[in-house]
Parts: sequence; structure tokens; C-alpha cells
Amino acid sequence: MLALRPNCENCGIELLPHSTDAMICSYECTFCKNCVDQILNNVCPNCGGGFCSRPVRPSNNWKNNNCLKNDPASEKIVLKPVSKEQHDTFSSHIKNIAPEKR
Repeated sequence: MLALRPNCENCGIELLPHSTDAMICSYECTFCKNCVDQILNNVCPNCGGGFCSRPVRPSNNWKNNNCLKNDPASEKIVLKPVSKEQHDTFSSHIKNIAPEKR
């Protein structure tokens, strides 16, 4: 189950469970859409993978108690600011490769 981390790992902006600006890689590294587009070039600084929108967990119990009340979002802050210069060097040879082909 996704942890629904509460913040962007780069800039620290709050990403509430219902945020549509939260982006994750397959390891659930979490960044805001602005950082993914403007700084990371859709390349995860931790694994080199791409990003997709993080799903929103229902706040209401529509079925089988699958909701935030029973499965709350993580409160653990992860903050690992990215050096744009270092990330540009790291991502330069893979940013033009589609994430599904990396």
C-alpha cells in the first residue's frame, strides 16, 4: 500500500493525501509536479526512473473500509533537496529516454 508521503522530497512543499500535484516513481519517491517538470526533467534522482501522478486514496469509506480513516497517509517527512547542477549531470544521458525504456 502506498505510504502517501506528506511532502516533496526536494522543495518540502506539503502534499496532502488528496493532492493532485504529487508525483511518484516506482519506489514511491515523492516530489511535487513543479519539481518533476522544472528541476528533475522526469528523472528520479534516487533511481533514474520516471514519475507518474500519485493516486488519491478515498477519504470516504465507499467499500470494505478502504479509505484514509483506516489506512492513513504517512506523516514521515522525507527531505533530500536536489542539486540542479548535479542532477542535470546525472540525468543528461537518460532524460530523453522514455521511462518505460530506461
